[in-house]
Amino acid sequence: MADTPHSPSAVDRREFLQTSAAAGLSALAGRTPTTPARPPNFLILVGEGVRPDEFSLNGNSIIQTPHLDRIGQQGANVRNMFAINALCAPSRATILTGLYSHTTGVIDNRSREVPPGIPLVTDRLHRAGYTIACCGKAHSRHGLRHRHWDYYFGFLGAMTDYFHPRIAEGRHGQVGPDRIYDGYVDDVVTEHAARWLEQQQGPRPFCMVFMYQAPHAPFYRARRNLDLYNGVPIPKPPTFDDDLRGYPGKPRAFANANNKIGTTILGNDDPRSLEELVKDHYAGVVANDQNFARLWSALEHSGQLDNTVILLTSDHGFFLGEWRFYDKRFMHEPSIRVPLLIRYPALIRPGTIITPMALNLDLAPTVLELAGLTVPGYMQGRSLLPLLRGQSVPNWRQDWLYEYYEYPGWEQVRPHRGVRTDRYKLIHYYLEPEEFELYDLANDPGELHNLYGQPAYSTLTAHLRNRIAELRRETGDRFNYETPIGQIVPPPPGGCHV
Repeated sequence: MADTPHSPSAVDRREFLQTSAAAGLSALAGRTPTTPARPPNFLILVGEGVRPDEFSLNGNSIIQTPHLDRIGQQGANVRNMFAINALCAPSRATILTGLYSHTTGVIDNRSREVPPGIPLVTDRLHRAGYTIACCGKAHSRHGLRHRHWDYYFGFLGAMTDYFHPRIAEGRHGQVGPDRIYDGYVDDVVTEHAARWLEQQQGPRPFCMVFMYQAPHAPFYRARRNLDLYNGVPIPKPPTFDDDLRGYPGKPRAFANANNKIGTTILGNDDPRSLEELVKDHYAGVVANDQNFARLWSALEHSGQLDNTVILLTSDHGFFLGEWRFYDKRFMHEPSIRVPLLIRYPALIRPGTIITPMALNLDLAPTVLELAGLTVPGYMQGRSLLPLLRGQSVPNWRQDWLYEYYEYPGWEQVRPHRGVRTDRYKLIHYYLEPEEFELYDLANDPGELHNLYGQPAYSTLTAHLRNRIAELRRETGDRFNYETPIGQIVPPPPGGCHV
């Protein structure tokens, strides 16, 4: 992406030049009075397609996740957290930059990466004196290896071998070649990450980004979990058989997508039954929980547990049989809802529940503000710190823009964008033939009744269509699907918080 006088990369380089003399721990001196004097460490956990309702903390009666539950029990549970593009690489780029997909150019999974001129949140922490580490699934063209890491133990993309993964290790900004490891991939990564965490006992704060592989397709289980859920009945979602009725009320863009349990054949990404999919997905989340216990223990061993912000989220949600779907991509609730649990005893009261709408755009600014650093004006999210402190924020966001671009592609989900408010959702499939979905989420949380085209909702529909256009302008979204891929225009001057 070429720099313009107001592009993120150009603005950021000016900021770097202006603040270079203050690099190092001295950059942490200007912290707010309510922030603890010592800068916190960060352990940022990124799940792979994990839903908020896949935690026993959130009421799941089948799956048990006692270790991950502790994050929310001893900290905050953000109940309305969303991904602005429910796809792996775009969402991870948003988490690490605080920017929309149309701003970073990481609009799909086609070997893209954040341009070098746009810093990751970890780059900013490193410039402020943090030791930074990246472990696990680094889903970008070069696996984030072109960035500086004090420690790196990662692999490329999603389709790694679960039991003989190819992983590269590096230190002090230099990453070595891939080598093959024996063992369940997340177990291998966890052990290396835990050893590094145990060594972090010096004065410098650290930040580790830890990204799980499970429960991504092909949904392999760790050996210890092979017997999980034998004989346990899996409830069938009420909409599982809607395909037999022609997907009543749904547009063809929804009905014709190729992400259906039992009939989709896409390499090794093809669950054959609802029971198989749900049980294997749950087993993957249980493996996440088991491996987190090891990371928790490492923080205890180093004496850094209570001085570490532990943040758990996911890149996107996942369909587990709703409308007989699996995977993600669509703007429907199972796909866009993600968990967010944050533990930091110095600031967050145990059992804090946060209900305002939060986005993965908000994570980078939140981390920076927790570290006592300035949030750059071009970031498009908002820090969650006031909400974490229990403060009321009267001007919090009332709606937000969703975007999805990867088409034609893996599952033939047509490009769409939409707006979600606290109550309503409008989805616009904008390629010809244009189609829409409109839902009243207060009365129809399962998105069963498409209200688009009903005369009683014409005024609301016009308002929401206009709001999509406004949000696109506010976030600098001038992306046109016919624009050659990669020619993404920069955001407007000064950036935009949404």
